[in-house]
Amino acid sequence: MKPNIKSSITLPPDEVRLVQALKARLKLKSNVEVVRRGLRLLQETTERRALREAYRSASRLTRPSLTREIVELDHLSDEGLE
Repeated sequence: MKPNIKSSITLPPDEVRLVQALKARLKLKSNVEVVRRGLRLLQETTERRALREAYRSASRLTRPSLTREIVELDHLSDEGLE
């Protein structure tokens, strides 16, 4: 199997200009590197979004028991203080 597979995409002129502008601004060697960086950024963003939603979901599920525990332990918060 070949390590690199050649692929081709067609972009509208405004997107080609965007790729070229990013290539110049980021001082990249090729248009392909611009696309690769964009894909990596999209993947990282998507993974972070999924992780954030998992934490949100876990927080919602544990909120009732956490509230009960706080109420049960609240009397200890000022124990020993005058």
